[in-house]
Amino acid sequence: MKVSEIFHSLQGEGKLLGIPSVFLRASGCNLRCTWCDTPYASWNPEGEELPVEQILDRVMAYPTGHVVLTGGEPLIFKEIPALIHVLKRAGKHITVETAGTLWPEGLERGAIDLASISPKLSNSTPWQRDAGRFAQVHERQRLNLDVLLAFARGAQGAIVDRQWKFVITRPAD
Repeated sequence: MKVSEIFHSLQGEGKLLGIPSVFLRASGCNLRCTWCDTPYASWNPEGEELPVEQILDRVMAYPTGHVVLTGGEPLIFKEIPALIHVLKRAGKHITVETAGTLWPEGLERGAIDLASISPKLSNSTPWQRDAGRFAQVHERQRLNLDVLLAFARGAQGAIVDRQWKFVITRPAD
């Protein structure tokens, strides 16, 4: 799995605001949001390929019970279900920050403690930044209603709790 960074900080938003957490920033994204604040983990993925066992070792080095899987888009990686499984077995509370465009198969019941879903509105499409291929692909993929409904319904018990985040940039949004 390509990982941009693993670091310890306080959760800065949502239901767990202020909770000490280990952040695992996956490097890669299926979208190209115009206002992306982590181009090194999405537009231009940087990082190192790490196996699940090595990620677990690095996460366990921090003294906290909360792990946030973020990106880029963490759910594009086939290793995510296995990583979530080993983190849960280690007693970690798992938050997954996602655009809600993809659903990984193989998640167990209660695997994700908190899904932080950020569906991308039309303001996310990078028409001015890149009116070509990336903008067109982004526009086609930015909303997947079947996946968003799965998140809303708790994905057959795989998700314990959820929160929704929308990026608003103008009154029309």
